[in-house]
Amino acid sequence: MTEPADLLQRCTFPPAHTSVTCAVSGGADSLALLVLATRAGCAVTAVHVDHGVREGSEREADVVAAAADRFGARFRAERVSVAPGANLEARLRAARYGVLPDDALTGHTADDQAETVLLNLVRGAGSTGLAGMRSANHPLLALRRFETVALCASLGLEPVVDPSNSSSAYRRNRVRHELLPLADSIAERDVATLIARTASLLREDDDLLETLSLDIDPTDARAVSGAPRPLAMRAIRRWLVPHLCGYPPDLDAVERVLDVACGRATACEVSGGVTIRRSAQQLAVLATPPRTAR
Repeated sequence: MTEPADLLQRCTFPPAHTSVTCAVSGGADSLALLVLATRAGCAVTAVHVDHGVREGSEREADVVAAAADRFGARFRAERVSVAPGANLEARLRAARYGVLPDDALTGHTADDQAETVLLNLVRGAGSTGLAGMRSANHPLLALRRFETVALCASLGLEPVVDPSNSSSAYRRNRVRHELLPLADSIAERDVATLIARTASLLREDDDLLETLSLDIDPTDARAVSGAPRPLAMRAIRRWLVPHLCGYPPDLDAVERVLDVACGRATACEVSGGVTIRRSAQQLAVLATPPRTAR
């Protein structure tokens, strides 16, 4: 029988009596998050977000409400509207996080970590992307998915089964159901644990580089051009994020800005209608009007 106390030793919840919000869909991972957060002594508010994209989804809130009541947590239901169309998975995620506080906890496990790293890899991510999710908002990252399922079973909880989790229309599902099992077969071992461990090591390296890059003033062309390339790239990327609606710039955009800092160009355009220009060895962000069709 899986005991919460055994799993808690590997979780990273804040101290007892801390108020936390848990995003709880009703699946095994999020129900385990709810249970473990309450057993860790946190003052928990469970929030269920109904996207309304499948029939009967509103009833899943009842599962979460019942679990919250059983384990002494507060409960809140949210509903968002997401239209069908392209990039549905990303838009659902954005809508979900839009009604949750920034510090909301989620039930992502080591399996989710491995999937995230592989997805970032095939998207061409750098070291930050390959470092995966960080534990601050993901206290279950050291647990496996089979453990959250076993915990729910041992407590008599019946998790919600989302049929979309089996759909090959979503890239993450293909990584989960096709790529990882194939990798297990090739390696003749469970690679999810290895990938999650590698991500943890990369996070340590990534944190060090990020700290070192804080000493570089990204508006000082001399400082940027004289810094080691990995640090200069990080300083530029961090500088641009607030000017791009919170989204990190792609590698090509950072390379163009680095060219300006190094004197290989006097200005460049960055995505999001922004131009970077160098004058008197200073880099400045200039808004550019959107192009109109001719």
